[in-house]
Amino acid sequence: MAYDEYTAERISNYLESKKVNFEARKMMGGMCFMVEDKMLCGTHISKKTNSGLLMARIGEEVYPEAIKKEYSLPMDFTGRPMRGYIFIEEEGIDLEDDLAYWLDLCLAFNPLAKSSKKK
Repeated sequence: MAYDEYTAERISNYLESKKVNFEARKMMGGMCFMVEDKMLCGTHISKKTNSGLLMARIGEEVYPEAIKKEYSLPMDFTGRPMRGYIFIEEEGIDLEDDLAYWLDLCLAFNPLAKSSKKK
């Protein structure tokens, strides 16, 4: 299992409850959730800590405040943080309200996000 299936199920349930049209895809070493052909968020297991992480695409505007929150980490697959993306440790999404907070940030940014170019 390359991703946290429980968190992936919680994300799916939340998006369905909000009537969001999404697609779940295995990519980037985990499970990513796409809305309008743009990555919204995802989940995977950290190779460093062997614990689950929520990967959230929140945009650069809210990033400075979001990174100050407890359990927030820069998203750095390559050793260099990706702009507008953030990791949230499991403890930061334990409660449904906490998960909803991060997913709502992702949903708010999604209409502004650029779609990746098709290969």
